[in-house]
Amino acid sequence: MQQAITCTVDGKVLRGMEHFPDGDRLPVPAVLLFHGFTANKLQEHRLFLKICRALCERGVAAIRFDFSGSGESDGDFEEMTVSGELCEAHALLDMVLADRRVDATRVSVLGLSMGGLVGGILAGERPADVHRLVLLAAAGNMRELIARGVGEAPERRGDILYDAGGDLVGWRFYDDLMTIDGFSRAAPYSGPVLLVHGTHDESVSYEVAYRYRDEAYRGKAEVMLVEEADHTFNRHDWELQVLAAVTDFVTRA
Repeated sequence: MQQAITCTVDGKVLRGMEHFPDGDRLPVPAVLLFHGFTANKLQEHRLFLKICRALCERGVAAIRFDFSGSGESDGDFEEMTVSGELCEAHALLDMVLADRRVDATRVSVLGLSMGGLVGGILAGERPADVHRLVLLAAAGNMRELIARGVGEAPERRGDILYDAGGDLVGWRFYDDLMTIDGFSRAAPYSGPVLLVHGTHDESVSYEVAYRYRDEAYRGKAEVMLVEEADHTFNRHDWELQVLAAVTDFVTRA
């Protein structure tokens, strides 16, 4: 069953979709999905929708939301920060844990790109509440990427840093991001971790998956490389590999 849901955080309505397996066997495990920078709860080629449907077929609920300023949620993108999305992620995790249809001991988190950065930090701050963690092309090095893109001392003119394909990125995002080490803040999480990355990812190098494994998770995380795949796995055979890896990992005993 799929239906639209909302969650209000700091006065902003976040709009999402929940997917629950058919049947009356409750409570069920669940996965909370976090989308990437400038994306939304569908992701490219409806990847998140397909992941949710695949999970439901395996008896796992899945919940995906637009962060504020993205997709259909309230707010303006130029006000977006990683810390703001992390605050929303905490509220969404609380909502899922409180749902009586969900087995609160088996709630996993999945994040893609910047959603992976947020999901990794969330798990680091809530290790007892996250059963398993899946990071798809996670941008743990986003601070380095943005700093490299705008230069060491970018000139400040107004409130806007740059135009990201029509989405205006504010200075608040930059200032907040420069304080965030995605690897060290993810490190307190000691549960099972799956890191999936494309070898031809031009946005976030696949080497970042190994940095997560070695710097954050002390060599214990699983790394799966999708050969030749880009940042968001934009080909059917790449997508199928991601779907299989995610569902197998989440449903593992």
